[in-house]
Amino acid sequence: MTRPLVSLLKSRLALNPPEPAAASDLVSAAVLAPLFFKEGEEAHLLFTQRTLTLKDHRGQISFPGGVRRPEDPDLLTTALRETREEIGLDPRVVELLGALAPVATMTGYRITPFLGLIPHPYEFHPNPQEVERLLLLPLEGFFDPARWSSRAYQYQGRNTRVCDWRGDGELIWGATARILLNLLALLDQHPIPGDRHATCLD
Repeated sequence: MTRPLVSLLKSRLALNPPEPAAASDLVSAAVLAPLFFKEGEEAHLLFTQRTLTLKDHRGQISFPGGVRRPEDPDLLTTALRETREEIGLDPRVVELLGALAPVATMTGYRITPFLGLIPHPYEFHPNPQEVERLLLLPLEGFFDPARWSSRAYQYQGRNTRVCDWRGDGELIWGATARILLNLLALLDQHPIPGDRHATCLD
């Protein structure tokens, strides 16, 4: 399963994501979605749970990443730098598979996700100021429609809809859920009937 899945993702992912418009009022950010194969076969994704001391999205489950710095030449550099700072993953061990579609959040960020293949096992070093814990979740666990739902959500007086994934006591929602749904679409998996995830805006 390992190489066929990697080859499929490479064939469907963009290698050079578009740069954000200069006039955009959204803060440019990037994340890395680390993919690995447990015991050489079962595909997993790595997530972090953010600490409660962070400014935005505190306590949420997300992919490692952060805001682009002026010295970052591109968004991939941002994703790899932030991932190293958050979980101690050496950028040199990451095999880039490509970039997913950017997502915008109601909190004012434009997030470009990159999918990267990483080795397993690996000795991570989570930054305790930013990362409460690491989660290593099987990719197939996101295929089940019964674990997905959408709901109304209000942020600073604005109404929207968000998508939720629930499994084994964990909740993934907001931008991370939308990134996951975009990834699943590339794999021809549509866990929310009628592509309702298109209405999930944050």
